[in-house]
Amino acid sequence: MAAAARYYDGVTAEVIEVGAKPGIGELLIFRPGDFSIVARWPIGDVMVIGDSEHEAAPFLGLQGSDARLVVPDPEMRRQLSIAAPQLKALAAVRPAAGRRLAQFGGGLVMLLAVFWGGIEFGSEYAAPLVPYRLQARLGKEVRDSLVSGHVMCTGEEGLAAVNELANRLARAAGHKRPVTVEIVKGGPVNAFTLPGDRMIFYSDLIDGAKDGSQVAGVLAHEMGHVVHDHPIKGLVRQYGINTLLGLLTGGYSEISTLASGGSLLLALRNGRNFERDADATGVALLEKLNLRADGISTFFADLMGKESTDMATAAGIWSSHPPTKERIDATRRPATGRPPFSDAEWRALQQVCGSNPGEGATRSRRSVPSGDSSREAPRQ
Repeated sequence: MAAAARYYDGVTAEVIEVGAKPGIGELLIFRPGDFSIVARWPIGDVMVIGDSEHEAAPFLGLQGSDARLVVPDPEMRRQLSIAAPQLKALAAVRPAAGRRLAQFGGGLVMLLAVFWGGIEFGSEYAAPLVPYRLQARLGKEVRDSLVSGHVMCTGEEGLAAVNELANRLARAAGHKRPVTVEIVKGGPVNAFTLPGDRMIFYSDLIDGAKDGSQVAGVLAHEMGHVVHDHPIKGLVRQYGINTLLGLLTGGYSEISTLASGGSLLLALRNGRNFERDADATGVALLEKLNLRADGISTFFADLMGKESTDMATAAGIWSSHPPTKERIDATRRPATGRPPFSDAEWRALQQVCGSNPGEGATRSRRSVPSGDSSREAPRQ
């Protein structure tokens, strides 16, 4: 019996609804409508690569490939665990509890059941249930807390260049909301993504980049986190049902406290699987736009052997420690394609904080009203 599943080819940002069925020595992945074959995976090369401790349907992967498969159906996971000994962890995953709650009936109980079932099924399923306006509020609170007292870079041409590229990448991924990139003056050498389609870069990263392709590589990597909803999934995983119920009832009162204490930032720390997915998506998006895609691996190679200890590293490119040789090899591409920035754009980005103290920069204050966007990067 085939089960509905989601297939990520590891090359594009597309998510394909598929069926999955173990056959003789292979796992067949096909489109339910016409039963056309999407992929054939040798059963011995299929492995569990998701977080089986937190997610009821961890990712499956194929050795030597960036492709991913999620099979929500418990019976299908049981069959797969029998077909391949290395997949036995699938059978140990707890089924969703949402159906038990649904028996009580009633609108509110049904809604709570959906949320509870989402938690039991893991962040992969619960994250889309969090309304975007709440994600945006969370992202803004973390942003305000993080940059409070720091100098924000305000060079218009540089911000326009990086935001224009970010939104080109977003459109290439089919992302329908605008993305905002802001730049904090100084260090550490880092960049990270917040809920609500916000990215924060530190100018030390730009200053330390060998060329624009490295900055574009990091930007594309962060776009991978946006595309896969990693920031909100991290919050769901960290806070579980309590946070979801607070969001459900419109409770904002605790958000500022959490953000100022740094715990929201820690919750945004990406695991290795998130990082691998963001790497693969970032490379694919650059290649889709025919832009140089070698910058991710060369930037990571420069970070090998280094590690920052700043609090802000919790949610950024250091989330799973310095990039490993495996990640560098997986993202290595030839230096072909068009430059991601024109010469003028790259110069503007390098000077985004101004060449003199106080030039092209504004000090951020935590007390900025929530509706004040005067220091936000322009949306493209």
